[in-house]
Amino acid sequence: MTGAESLLRTAVGAGVEVCFANPGTTEMDIVGALDEVAEMRTVLGLFEGVCTGMADGYGRMTDKPALTLLHLGVGLGNGIANLHNARRARTPIVNLIGDHPTAHIPYDAPLTSDIETMAKPVSNWVWVSTSAEQISHDAAEAIATATGPPGGIATLITRADALREASNGPVAPREPKGPNSVGDGAIDKVAEILRKGETAALLLSGHGVREAGLVAANRIAAQTGCQVLSDCFPARLERGAGLPPVDRLPYFPELVLERLKDVRHLILAGAPAPVSFFLYPDGQSSLVPEGCEVHTLATPDEDIVHALEAVTEAVGAPGNAGARTELSRPDAPTGGLDTHSVGAAIGAALPEGAIIADESATSGPPTYFLTRGCPPHTGMYLTGGGIGWGLPAATGAAVACPDRPVLALQGDGGGMYTLQALWTQAREGLNVTNVIFSNRKYQILQMELMRAGINKPGEKAKALTDLVDPELDWRQLAGGMGVPACRPESAEAFHSELQKSFREPGPHLIELVL
Repeated sequence: MTGAESLLRTAVGAGVEVCFANPGTTEMDIVGALDEVAEMRTVLGLFEGVCTGMADGYGRMTDKPALTLLHLGVGLGNGIANLHNARRARTPIVNLIGDHPTAHIPYDAPLTSDIETMAKPVSNWVWVSTSAEQISHDAAEAIATATGPPGGIATLITRADALREASNGPVAPREPKGPNSVGDGAIDKVAEILRKGETAALLLSGHGVREAGLVAANRIAAQTGCQVLSDCFPARLERGAGLPPVDRLPYFPELVLERLKDVRHLILAGAPAPVSFFLYPDGQSSLVPEGCEVHTLATPDEDIVHALEAVTEAVGAPGNAGARTELSRPDAPTGGLDTHSVGAAIGAALPEGAIIADESATSGPPTYFLTRGCPPHTGMYLTGGGIGWGLPAATGAAVACPDRPVLALQGDGGGMYTLQALWTQAREGLNVTNVIFSNRKYQILQMELMRAGINKPGEKAKALTDLVDPELDWRQLAGGMGVPACRPESAEAFHSELQKSFREPGPHLIELVL
């Protein structure tokens, strides 16, 4: 058995089931070994950023790692943006990156690069496997390291000779490290603060915005009067009718400061203290208001849900306390298309159990608020801010959850980064509805120009923020990759197409010119 086959059999034995791949010459032994390991599903992406984004969406929905198969440093480089997003989301991923044989590296061939240095900023763990006898042990360590919780990114760089030569076979899975326990001192301190009755807010992230965490947080809120908030871009948020509500912090810094202005105690449960995405002129980096004390209940590496549940006991919150979201859909809209009517159409049509991968950017806020009372569903958001995530993440989520409808809400500018994901959706027959908000511009950049004080941009500045001349035609782009597409021109037509896409199997794309 080769090192490549022993690596894959070790991965399958540890519960890894999917490999999102864009391989090259140095990975051919893994490609060949995949034919021998029937249990490992392979999904081809036509660009490495699609592969890493698919692995992110998959990992967020399964809480276990997929493999990515990337070609040398250049392949890793093409996938780094969505690995950045995945790292911020604490998604479990194992990257397999082929490298030249050890004897060839000193010759500095054209594709030789410092893969380790490239991988470190987007990895929790990086290792170079140089021996076929050791490669299965390295794979087991990578998988255990990535699994968490919380998840993380493990990058295993595999020398071609280690993949090709004879190995000792697969090894047993390593037991992943569980979350660290929260000390009684943190729980007692937070409970004491909450009992004082001063204005307080729980800021949640990670498993804190899954159902169990939200139930516990809302029990605390019902007993103590504190607010329950989520960070702006949670990795995975459970929401909808019957689930406890949570308000996401806004994006722009002045809105965050306004939202928190009366909070005297900000309690972190898996979330960092809020900071501004960018430092604007006359702005500030920290968005903790003056006079507000920050307290850490649980770090991302600690058991967030257990900590919240311990606080419920400490403050005496009844078991059935806490708000729940009532079922409330908007009416199907009529008339023209704008961001509000689009959000209403989505809210009127969204199926129970849907997964929304939201990279709608400036077009999306109405949809978020108009779907809060829909049947229970899952939202995934752009944790790291690197655009080109939405279409691949939706694709990976559909691989992870084939029995659930997936809705990608995608701005047209970001969608162009990784539109190759549509081809994978068609090839795999995935149930993804892709809604493209086609405002034909980088609207967020136009807003940022104004925020930077450039109120009258010139022709060059304007040209760098619009997507016209020529205009993008998403119907043709999707059709060229095997995805049926349409461009409805009214709210009624959009609602009808949306319902149709949820009924019919396979991917669909709906372009909305706004």
